[in-house]
Amino acid sequence: MASRHNFACSAMAALLFSAAAAVVSAQLSTDFYDETCPDALDIIESAVRAAVFKESRMGASLLRLHFHDCFVNGCDGSVLLDDTTGITGEKNAQPNKNSLRGFEVVDDIKAQLEASCEQVVSCADILAVTARDSVVALGGPTWDVELGRRDGTTASLDAANNDLPPPTSDLGDLIKSFSDKGLTETDMVALSGAHTIGQARCVNFRGRLYNETNLDASLATSLKPRCPNPTGDGDDNTAPLDPATSYVFDNFYYRNLVRNKGLLHSDQQLFSGGGSADAQTTAYASNMAGFFDDFRDAMVKMGGIGVITGTSGQVRVNCRKVN
Repeated sequence: MASRHNFACSAMAALLFSAAAAVVSAQLSTDFYDETCPDALDIIESAVRAAVFKESRMGASLLRLHFHDCFVNGCDGSVLLDDTTGITGEKNAQPNKNSLRGFEVVDDIKAQLEASCEQVVSCADILAVTARDSVVALGGPTWDVELGRRDGTTASLDAANNDLPPPTSDLGDLIKSFSDKGLTETDMVALSGAHTIGQARCVNFRGRLYNETNLDASLATSLKPRCPNPTGDGDDNTAPLDPATSYVFDNFYYRNLVRNKGLLHSDQQLFSGGGSADAQTTAYASNMAGFFDDFRDAMVKMGGIGVITGTSGQVRVNCRKVN
């Protein structure tokens, strides 16, 4: 009876969160800057394309910044804040330290926007648009980004340590982490497809590499030289999350999973032989258009988590510090 009660409470909480997110999303609009900063989207797109052309990996880094922002107290740009005497930022949280990248690209975009339309475009909106433009630059789908977020004035190291699902997560942990943010299991599986681009550090896949049996043998053999045992050696060495098409946004992530080629433990949980995510993962592996459709919908939904709008918060002049 207790388990049924807990499930019912969790389901009700998710419904209430979704309803609240829908209300907030209604306060955002795709044409928010059309009059106040008409060149904003062109400026961001141009800068993202230049950054990705210079370093293909940057696309994944910018996409990840948006995810790590939204999952920690909402999409408010808090992930960009540096530590100060009054604020402990999120950059040194365990999931972020020596891992998050792209801050200089955001700085450059913000400087260009300030020159074009002073204190109009928020840092939170920059992250939302750069995520979309990064996916497009690497061959993925596009979508209309809802805009009008304001920037937060605080950050939370504790929330960053607790709310971002670690790479050791089991399927149930992943479902709960996303449900806590108002996202469904379908959203979670689709958003995980962001791992079709990007890299992971050895420290985050060493446990799977040496302790799990459902890892393709040839992949394991290729990984061991760059991620040796014991712990400590090569922690920061990286490997592609999708070794097949590392810098193309496609459905090869799912095609890898059905062949037991998921790099992270949490990745392979989406296809484990009987798990609740197996069918969706299998469908995406053979239907890239279906994955793209669900991914774009889930990105819009994620972009509405806990946003600040109206006169709340602020529009930072410098994304690294509050005004």
